[in-house]
Amino acid sequence: MSLQDRLSLGWRTDLIFARFSGIIEERGDCIVVRTPANPYFYWGNFLLLPAPPRDDGLAHWLQRFDEEVGRHTRESGHVAIGFDASRPHEPLLSWQRAGFEVFDSVALKLEPDGLVRGLRELPTGFHFAPLDLQDPEQLDAAVNLQCAANATDASGFQALGYREHRFRQMQGYAAMEKAGRGHWFGVWRGGELVADCGLFHDGMLGRFQHVTTHPAWRRRGLCTAMVEAACLFGLEQQELELLVMCAYPADAAIGIYESLGFEADCRYWGMQRRPTRDQRAA
Repeated sequence: MSLQDRLSLGWRTDLIFARFSGIIEERGDCIVVRTPANPYFYWGNFLLLPAPPRDDGLAHWLQRFDEEVGRHTRESGHVAIGFDASRPHEPLLSWQRAGFEVFDSVALKLEPDGLVRGLRELPTGFHFAPLDLQDPEQLDAAVNLQCAANATDASGFQALGYREHRFRQMQGYAAMEKAGRGHWFGVWRGGELVADCGLFHDGMLGRFQHVTTHPAWRRRGLCTAMVEAACLFGLEQQELELLVMCAYPADAAIGIYESLGFEADCRYWGMQRRPTRDQRAA
């Protein structure tokens, strides 16, 4: 059995994107993931471990990262290492002292007969529609929205670098859209994009990406209505057999996803160290 076959649902669906536009290589001790078209994308340029690292393994994994990834991403300067953990693991205190953010994510899944419909309707004046990412204006509208959300996030990234990252990401999603591998969706108020998300797939397995609502339009039910509509599109028009949504455990949006029928499947872990360039000034 390969290392990829043993991955959690969260990491397995993450690799849908690297498999399309990047490079995935298995080593004896880890999986190497690189995205040459976007070296600034932390989680497109990382090491993926089949088990948690030891706290005293920091120096070893820093060297392995540099050997496999860092030498290709000097202009970024980040370090990113992910892992799966089926049981509690030792605290990674040395990593945190070295400047790493250590975090976990929850992968939630939805089967076709599990979707709860009709929870929220869009208010008058708003409408749901797929974006055409081949249209530069619509792609820019998504980037602008995502940057507006980043600006209000206490743990967000420095603005200029984040805009470049999101632009490159959306170009990648545009290539997947053109190849028939998914769509980007939005809620519009006239000509203004106020919420967006992506849903892409590898055939039967769909993974949501970057669910965002503009800070000025939150708590109005837009996210609930948008995700439900995107789920219906994926299940009915793309005939996907399983949808996956991932979020941080403390993210209030998890309640929205669960109300629509998503159920928690697993947790998976990541560690990242940002270069000074990507750290927002206090």
